[in-house]
Amino acid sequence: MTPQDASDDNRWSDLDRPPLNASALRRGLVREGGLWTDVQLVRRTGSTNADLVALADQGKAAEGAVLVAEEQTAGRGRLDRQWTAPARSGLFFSVLLRPTEVPVTHWGWLPLLTGVAVATGLSRAAGVDTSLKWPNDLLVSVGGEERKAGGILAERAGDDGVVIGVGINVSLRAEELPVPQAGSLALAGAISTDRDPLLRAVLRSLEDWYGRWRAAGGDPAVSRLQDTYVAGCSTLGRVVRAELPGDRALVGEAVAVDSDGRLVIATEAGVQEPVGAGDIVHLRPA
Repeated sequence: MTPQDASDDNRWSDLDRPPLNASALRRGLVREGGLWTDVQLVRRTGSTNADLVALADQGKAAEGAVLVAEEQTAGRGRLDRQWTAPARSGLFFSVLLRPTEVPVTHWGWLPLLTGVAVATGLSRAAGVDTSLKWPNDLLVSVGGEERKAGGILAERAGDDGVVIGVGINVSLRAEELPVPQAGSLALAGAISTDRDPLLRAVLRSLEDWYGRWRAAGGDPAVSRLQDTYVAGCSTLGRVVRAELPGDRALVGEAVAVDSDGRLVIATEAGVQEPVGAGDIVHLRPA
């Protein structure tokens, strides 16, 4: 699907969900010496990740490019799950990073870093307590129940780039939730659902954390990324089931996130097994 410019939309069709302003976002985020080099806003597209990966492959996007959509019709989560939401009800964006000075062995920390940055930015701007479900679902509390309000997906873009996509449910109402386990910032009692300051806060937080991590050569300990992720990870201390590639499952207590960003699961057999990829199900509270 060809992205449609945001100006094509009936901009005020939902007065509770005003459109974003691309010019204002560029003025607030793009600065000399900063990470963000361009902010593009489209009304509707299939996937901002797919679009930005294509632009990067064509040499049409520099590091720090940000692509924001008011609506995604084919947004993807992990394991190719579909991510859909009403127009202007959330933040749907992708960024292009080129951490060429960081060893590729540390690049696996980028989606976890993004999770920390998103949680930090939203805590400041929305006043909502958030936590992270490994490897990177954003959780909020709705009526005392843990709900997923956001997700992160990282994809390689050529030899030296990574596109990271973020989807956050901002103003979704209860009747609009795609599944009962979903949530939104509004349902979690956010002090603000104005997407402009929320997006700015998240991108500024991402710029800060990415700068720290890059300055440390990608070392998660030196940059304090590992400690911060662990402190905000709700998966640790729980009994979980990891659904792994090859139709294998692993059940045990999530006891650590190691230096490679993997979740370490202690099984009843007394074995601690690191999991680098898989779907995690929380079986019991911490």
